[in-house]
Amino acid sequence: MHETSPSLLERLRARPDSEAWWQLVELYSPLIYGWLRRHSLQHQDVEDLVQEVLRVVVRELPHFQYDPERGSFRSWLRAVTVHRLQAYWRSQQARPVAAGNSSLASMLEQLADPRSDLSRLWDQEHDRHVARRLLEMIQPEFEATTWQAFQRTALDGIKASLVAAELGLSVNAVFIAKSRVMRRLRQEAQGLIE
Repeated sequence: MHETSPSLLERLRARPDSEAWWQLVELYSPLIYGWLRRHSLQHQDVEDLVQEVLRVVVRELPHFQYDPERGSFRSWLRAVTVHRLQAYWRSQQARPVAAGNSSLASMLEQLADPRSDLSRLWDQEHDRHVARRLLEMIQPEFEATTWQAFQRTALDGIKASLVAAELGLSVNAVFIAKSRVMRRLRQEAQGLIE
């Protein structure tokens, strides 16, 4: 297994490097893109907005500090996305009204409210997306049997005794494999998923 790295957010704040920025872009671009595509925006506008959101994240991330009272990274990212969408929408006000603007305004209001159903949906989708992408990123660090033991128990919900028999391992080895992958996932998810 590779040497354990600090969480992605800590790496970006302490010693930003191109690999860490690439990971952040790879991790979050699809999530932001998916959210923006839902709201009647043109493809090119969505791509531009994703870039704007990421530009703000790159510029402001060194100043981001997790504060339980103020919110998590996902809440901060949601706020950045809302602000970029609001700026976009304001810039569109000078143009003829396009279909979907009223639904966009409603969506922005809901997304800006951390207690709204839409914000809770953002949080849920964020956590699922980030966990899935992080699992894809860390999988190459593990031997196939270790990964299978983790996947079958943690993701598929199969009892450790059945997985042990299936893979020709002891039950203890299955628990150790699951624990190793979970520990690594928690390290990468630190600050990204609550």
